[in-house]
Amino acid sequence: MKSAFDFPVGAAVVKELLEKPEYANTVSKHFSRIGSESDFKWGSVHPSKDKYTFAKADAVVAFAQKHNMKVHAHTLLWAHDGNEPKWVKEFQGDAAAWEQLMKDHIYTVVKHFKGKVQSWDVVNEPIKEGGVYTNSIWYRKLGKDYIIKAFKFAQEADPQAKLFLNDYGQEYGGKKMKELLNIVDEAKKQGVKIHGMGFQLHTVLRMEAKPIMTNLKLAADKGLLIHISEFDISVKYGMPATFQLSDAMNKAQGEKYKEIVSGYMKVVPKSQQWGITTWGVSDKTSYFNKGYPNSDHDYPLLFDRNYQPKEAFYGFLNAGLGK
Repeated sequence: MKSAFDFPVGAAVVKELLEKPEYANTVSKHFSRIGSESDFKWGSVHPSKDKYTFAKADAVVAFAQKHNMKVHAHTLLWAHDGNEPKWVKEFQGDAAAWEQLMKDHIYTVVKHFKGKVQSWDVVNEPIKEGGVYTNSIWYRKLGKDYIIKAFKFAQEADPQAKLFLNDYGQEYGGKKMKELLNIVDEAKKQGVKIHGMGFQLHTVLRMEAKPIMTNLKLAADKGLLIHISEFDISVKYGMPATFQLSDAMNKAQGEKYKEIVSGYMKVVPKSQQWGITTWGVSDKTSYFNKGYPNSDHDYPLLFDRNYQPKEAFYGFLNAGLGK
């Protein structure tokens, strides 16, 4: 699939799954970029104050290097209190101490991967619906300017890396999208570069493509790189707790993948197409099937439980081939 596109086609992977041949072979054959669902997050790489554990993330990078793939790392800060380890939540200090804590983490992590990771989600999910800031520990301790400070520190740590503001739901537009673009403008005023916007795009069959394209274009018109960063299409709506993927649903999902990928290629200028990354590889290990004994709760990805391409795969592929 990767040869059908001028931009990188990516997958968020899991280090342990890369050790399984079927999974690893699918990733190396079809994708030209990888990230990770969790191996670069704070809890994984910085579990205690004076200890950094890069082994899992290093393994993801090593796999990418072995197979001549790029790396988009997710994420330096997640505006969600469940992500940081206990020691961060219990950290004591004034605003200057909290800023130093954030700076030390970003500097250490980004410098460790300098020259190996081409792009980062610097801040993930900072804005809620209605344009309200997520009430994360960083927002409580440093105010809304923590976002721009995080980008400043990442830029200083690796001036060559492309830096992204990643969120979900801004494809619906409204106050959330407006505030994300306000952050980009305010960063620019402060001399801090936000290179791109990540649209997670965990979407569903019933979601129309038109508002997605409208808001991709809105961000692109700001001159931003546009990354569809956590793409999948759920088919679960209206279905029982467990169900089998029907032929009609399989076909409809393929058509929706094609429509969205084709639309991205049409409304985002080529020079701003940072690429499209799926959130996972196979339905078998999809986020939406996590924790269940069988992978029959949803079928959101390009490959089925046996790593065989679905209509979703062919819809995505045919968009790249112009078919």
